[in-house]
Amino acid sequence: MTEQARLFQPDWVSPPGDTIADLLEEKGWSQAEFAQRCGYTTKHASLLINGKASITEDTALKLERVLGSSARFWLVREAQYRETIARQQELKSLEAEANWLKQLPLVDMIRFGWIRKCRSKGQQVAECLQFFGVSSVDVWQKRYAEPLAAFKASSKFDKDGAAVSAWLRQGERVASEIACQPYDKALFKQALVELRALTNETDPKVFVPKMITTCARAGVAVVFEPAPKGCPVSGATRWLSAEKALLMLSLRHKTNDHLWFAFFHEAGHILLHGKKMLFLENMGLDDEHERQADQFASDLLIPPQFAKRLPFLERTYAATKAFAEEIGVAQAIVVGRMQKEDYLPWTHLNKCKVHYRWA
Repeated sequence: MTEQARLFQPDWVSPPGDTIADLLEEKGWSQAEFAQRCGYTTKHASLLINGKASITEDTALKLERVLGSSARFWLVREAQYRETIARQQELKSLEAEANWLKQLPLVDMIRFGWIRKCRSKGQQVAECLQFFGVSSVDVWQKRYAEPLAAFKASSKFDKDGAAVSAWLRQGERVASEIACQPYDKALFKQALVELRALTNETDPKVFVPKMITTCARAGVAVVFEPAPKGCPVSGATRWLSAEKALLMLSLRHKTNDHLWFAFFHEAGHILLHGKKMLFLENMGLDDEHERQADQFASDLLIPPQFAKRLPFLERTYAATKAFAEEIGVAQAIVVGRMQKEDYLPWTHLNKCKVHYRWA
């Protein structure tokens, strides 16, 4: 089905019997004569014309001989009619599930282009189910809502788990379009070393494609997607299969030091932790895993032998810039690290940071 055909779903339907009736009128035949020519009773011919009896393969062959159109034409006409009837019935039943839409960040999902805005509530429910790739709201609950239930117990977690599930699902959808080689741990470690130097590039049109292609060669799909309202997550990591990991970033904090730290933090989860786990940055329940990922990102960006000099580094723009150039990372990363470890006030030297926003 083409996208145009999928979007056009009329609330009316014409049974194949209408076409039969039109042909009988053209030929000047009565229903009785039509029934006789087909070898049917007049009652069955009436049921066929009124859409009460289905056109089977045998009936299609008879209609081909009697009325002239091909058997394929009649079978396709019947299939389209039955599909439309089934779709109308489904939409009526889905209207009863319309309260589910209130749980979802529907406005943002439409604004971000993840889904289309539909005319009726039933169609909107169907559109959202298709977005999540599930057949019913009950299946959505088991596939997306229940796995996030544990995070709801955390005092850090915003109660709108449906918004988080929508963001994660969009990550899955985008990642499915990224062709990745099978996951290779050694290759991913090497990729991270290469990407560390990319922190000096400030243009996302340059560094984002490089991040995606470099990580894809190691089996990791990197996805940038804005977070909808109710999804206070900066990054996430999950395994889509044994050979492909998803590393997702929302750009929540909007500056390059936070962006790169979040990226290497999530990369740490991929390298250090199990393939069956889901990690949501800043929402983690296992503080030990989060500490390990933080340490991994910190050590990779500013190795310990250099980090020990930070307490004694002069708190000036020139000194932090020279230090950043010496170790090969963006100045914002040095300043951000010093601010986080209380070597520098949060209000100082922020002019070196690059700010990003979603278009």
